[in-house]
Amino acid sequence: MQEKNQERMLKVKSILVTLPKPETEKSPYYDLAKKYNLKVDFRSFIHVEGVPARDFRKDKINLADYTAVVFTSRNAVDHFFRICEEMRFEVSPDLKYFCISESTALYLQKYIQYRKRKIFFGKATAADLAEAMKKHAAEKFLYPCSDVAAEATMNYLQTNGYDVTPAVLFRTVVSDLSDLAEVFYDIIAIFSPTTLNSLYTNFPEFKQNNTRLAAFGANTTKAIVDAGLIVDIAAPSPEAPSMIMAIENYIKKSNK
Repeated sequence: MQEKNQERMLKVKSILVTLPKPETEKSPYYDLAKKYNLKVDFRSFIHVEGVPARDFRKDKINLADYTAVVFTSRNAVDHFFRICEEMRFEVSPDLKYFCISESTALYLQKYIQYRKRKIFFGKATAADLAEAMKKHAAEKFLYPCSDVAAEATMNYLQTNGYDVTPAVLFRTVVSDLSDLAEVFYDIIAIFSPTTLNSLYTNFPEFKQNNTRLAAFGANTTKAIVDAGLIVDIAAPSPEAPSMIMAIENYIKKSNK
């Protein structure tokens, strides 16, 4: 981690959060804006586009061959059922669902009768599902994912000998940010290496100058440092387990 230069501890008046705008006003970022009189904007630097059924068919994956499915996100859930609909495939009521978290599992209610299905979930990682998956090791698992799928999940499943097939059902696409060309923020909160890639795709000549970069996660931090930029705010950490806490801790010092 780069040493934070005291000269960069400048007052913060504006923050760009590189995530979709919250659906409600009950966001801690809005609370932060009100508490410190800040301008906080949301803008997703990347977005998801579904892989059309005609392209999916080229992978020669027969949905009927699988007895279980592993979901790591709501996007994966949405696009699995979308592709089933586009291919006129009727999902078997006996299909087993293994979800990375309880919130992902509960999201299945949008598509199935939750109480009448075999659903298992962990806390945050595939390893959390170990006990449940061991009891169903003979299943053929389908892993709906994006073209930038989390390698950790796939590696865990393959390393532990599960019969798993990745199915790329959606792609992560760089958003058009051309309208931000002349807009500047004191802090830009970045949550993934893909987000940083979007920044440079849109603005190849990007110069950090006095813009403070907040990074969430080790991979994001590494990507920013590898790009020759400065990570001014890093999360999670023992003092700040969330991005919002890390940013507020910085503002407490910079806005004295």
